[in-house]
Amino acid sequence: MTQDENHGGAGIVLKPAHFPGRAPVDTYGNGGFRFAEMSHLGSILCLPSGIYGWVAKTPGDITVKTFERVLSETELEVVLVGTGKDLVQLPQSLHDALATKGMRADPMSTGAAARTYNVLLAEGRAVGAALLAVD
Repeated sequence: MTQDENHGGAGIVLKPAHFPGRAPVDTYGNGGFRFAEMSHLGSILCLPSGIYGWVAKTPGDITVKTFERVLSETELEVVLVGTGKDLVQLPQSLHDALATKGMRADPMSTGAAARTYNVLLAEGRAVGAALLAVD
């Protein structure tokens, strides 16, 4: 019996990482994050529509294109951007794209962004976070 026969022809189906809810970031480091009793290796987007795996790995990957999911959100006013271990300024084109949607970005280290996100989330604010994974 082949793997496909064993599983009704479906085989193994990989889906993009997505947690369909809002949750605080419990821990970060070692290249990933823990939240909602789960863990994710790599960077994440914490948005009103859920928590998603994010393709960005370095500050240079933070662009309008990698923020497409963020820009599609409708209930978001501020996005905390964790730029890794150090603060890195964001491209003006990203600030401009967010402004057209009524959003603003606040860059800071990933640790500071995760902590600030948790506080603002607990306060019920319209906040999101784009967090680069750190070792």
